[in-house]
Amino acid sequence: MATLAPPSSSLAFSSPSLKLSQPSLLCSSRLSLSLSSLSQLSTLSPSLSISPSLAAYPICSRRPFTSSFTVKASAAEKKKVLIVNTNSGGHAIIGFYFAKELLGSGHEVSILTVGEESSDKMKKPPFSRFSEIVGAGGKTIWGSPAELGKVLEGAAFDVVLDNNGKDLDAVRPVVDWAKSAGVKQFLFISSAGIYKLADELPHVEGDVVKADAGHVGVEKYIAEIFSSWAIFRPQYMIGSGNNKDCEEWFFDRIVRKRPVPIPGSGMQLTNITHARDLSSMLTLSVENPEAASGNIFNCVSDRAVTLDGMAKLCAQAAGLPVEIVHYDPKAVGIDAKKAFPFRNMHFYAEPRAAKEILGWQSTTNLPEDLKERFDEYVKIGRDKKPMKFEIDDKILEALKVPVAA
Repeated sequence: MATLAPPSSSLAFSSPSLKLSQPSLLCSSRLSLSLSSLSQLSTLSPSLSISPSLAAYPICSRRPFTSSFTVKASAAEKKKVLIVNTNSGGHAIIGFYFAKELLGSGHEVSILTVGEESSDKMKKPPFSRFSEIVGAGGKTIWGSPAELGKVLEGAAFDVVLDNNGKDLDAVRPVVDWAKSAGVKQFLFISSAGIYKLADELPHVEGDVVKADAGHVGVEKYIAEIFSSWAIFRPQYMIGSGNNKDCEEWFFDRIVRKRPVPIPGSGMQLTNITHARDLSSMLTLSVENPEAASGNIFNCVSDRAVTLDGMAKLCAQAAGLPVEIVHYDPKAVGIDAKKAFPFRNMHFYAEPRAAKEILGWQSTTNLPEDLKERFDEYVKIGRDKKPMKFEIDDKILEALKVPVAA
């Protein structure tokens, strides 16, 4: 049964101890509510606590396994890791945090960023903070993933993470080079966005994916080429050094005392995860390759937050009030993808496989993490930066909502 919790803006996932199977082959058991059920319940409370008794469906698999092992790397298991990192977008922060965590655990790390070091993109975080990686003993390189042999000059690695490509054309050269260079383990940052829209949520590993999604072709190719591989599917991320607007979108409006326009009811649920959670999951996979091998991991926190809840938490972090207004994108004539940083729907996954297989635990704490992000927001002076809100203005005008001068 679903039990209503005290007023809050998040949803917690809990489940009984399960013996999970290889995610790509399982018929998933889940803690779930249908979308229609969520819609009915959302009128009562923005917070739902899911009872473990909901997990009623059996898991079917070709390759069962247990998770009764100790997740710990010995000093003799230190690895040489290459991170092929994107030069833009929200995923760039993953490589930055992963490199720092690996170095802190005693591994050797080289991070190859796509493009040139002199690029204007490198003046922005997290790239502008790569000195932290070098200071911790890591190596930073720039170049083309299609020419790794030339760029790396014969360097050898135990593990490669591709945190750059979104389709097979981009990733195949990296996979092929890694295989020919004797790399033992290949990791790939995919996306939870490849899951098909479903009536049951949250998404769990093994759910149906979009066959035509570029990441899907990459996942299949990696599984064909490498015997030791793991796939990670993240959603939305926050963390110091992130260069893609997420929480900043809310801060921009809150500090300027502008209404925050949210499409739909505002009760849509999503995942927002601190980058340290992603890096810790990746590090566990490096240090426990046998356990991670052949598995797909939803690289997300274990709590969901409503869109309205995100606005309220951002206002709380800023110590300011917030005015939320809701609108129908079609009625207003606005493309919600351009007007809002999150999907206008329930979109959230559960990190079941990482918990059961790797012994991983989430440390994301949105109220506290958002305070950190707001402090940085003010530190860089973005709260004083002149901004235009043309799309917002169109929405607010249609709703006849006044805006303070």
